[in-house]
Amino acid sequence: MSRRLKTTIAAALMVAVAGFATQPASAATARGAKPTIVLVHGAWADASGWNGVIARLKNDGYPVLAPANPLRGLASDAAYLNSLVGSITGPIVLVGHSYGGAVVTNAAADADVKALVYVSAFIPDQGETVFGLATKNEGSKISPDTIKTVPLPSGDADVYLKPENFADIFSADLPRSTSALLAVTQRPVTYSALNEPSGTPAWKTVPSWALISRDDHAIPLQTQRFMTTRAKSRTIEVTGSHAALISKPGTVASLIETAARATD
Repeated sequence: MSRRLKTTIAAALMVAVAGFATQPASAATARGAKPTIVLVHGAWADASGWNGVIARLKNDGYPVLAPANPLRGLASDAAYLNSLVGSITGPIVLVGHSYGGAVVTNAAADADVKALVYVSAFIPDQGETVFGLATKNEGSKISPDTIKTVPLPSGDADVYLKPENFADIFSADLPRSTSALLAVTQRPVTYSALNEPSGTPAWKTVPSWALISRDDHAIPLQTQRFMTTRAKSRTIEVTGSHAALISKPGTVASLIETAARATD
């Protein structure tokens, strides 16, 4: 092989390798142009409940995080989430389901959060509690008869939904077999977290979107409408249970992407 041919081949390989190397960087740059979506689950659930939503968001090119919400206390849960959000470069859309809505409301302070999205969620004002909002109007089936409390060494207590009541309260529009698995794997929330006053609400300064579940037996429909109206959230309503993030993943993902596009 002549020296000229070797030189030509080497040059061609260098161009090809350089081109290949720049493609992922360009793709990463394109992905970085979209806000990071942070999905926060609520009580009696875990981050896997977002799986259907995550798949759709990632398919559409959004960076996504779905951390484990500690469910130990509203201020401490919000501080944990705020630390995570602070580690993210670029704009962020915070999404909360159920109790997770109260957490994102408190976690968005001093962070580059461009939009809030509430999915069948609590949207507290300063001084309000999740338990107080849950019992504000008739319609919630959470009661001493449908929950189980487990005392903790700290003097607090973990609150579970009784397995026989889980589907009716949380996931009535899912197959019974799915609800049975969710009941077994549910993560408890502490009694103190449900009764801890909320801090300064981010929705007063950050634009918000919301999905209301009309057949929700955890947060009364009237309460959901009251909270979303007060927060001036851009709202859609669906026929479905408290578990809309699982039963309506396409609708939830679409709402999140609507909020994300508004950050451009």
